[in-house]
Amino acid sequence: MKKILFAILMTAAFISCKKKTPESECGNIVCTEQFVSLYIKFVDNKGAGTEVKDFSVVNQRTGDKKYPTITGYLTVERGTYIFADDGNTKSLSEEGDDLKITATSVATNQTKSVIVKVKGGKCACHIEKVSGPEQVAFD
Repeated sequence: MKKILFAILMTAAFISCKKKTPESECGNIVCTEQFVSLYIKFVDNKGAGTEVKDFSVVNQRTGDKKYPTITGYLTVERGTYIFADDGNTKSLSEEGDDLKITATSVATNQTKSVIVKVKGGKCACHIEKVSGPEQVAFD
């Protein structure tokens, strides 16, 4: 009797939990658990990492400001800043978006901007840098 009651209870539980979910537009993708972050380094006229202020990243396609989701901007190495990470994947296009990175040197008060193209998309596992500089030099 206990087995029958248990079987009925389990069947009811499975039926009540069953939901019809639409097929994923992405198919069967398998992603790694790695978390990708993209960096840019700001250097002075001697090539040493330098501190910046007013650091911003703006997606030129949408006009949205981008922020790394988990890791924050500043890294351990002086002058190196994270400008995008996997938390931004879904807000980026599959073709790639131009991200305008702007910062002002604390030492010289000079402002520089560069464009870095980064792609993602709703089916992408990770962001990927397509083009753009790895460092920005202040005069």
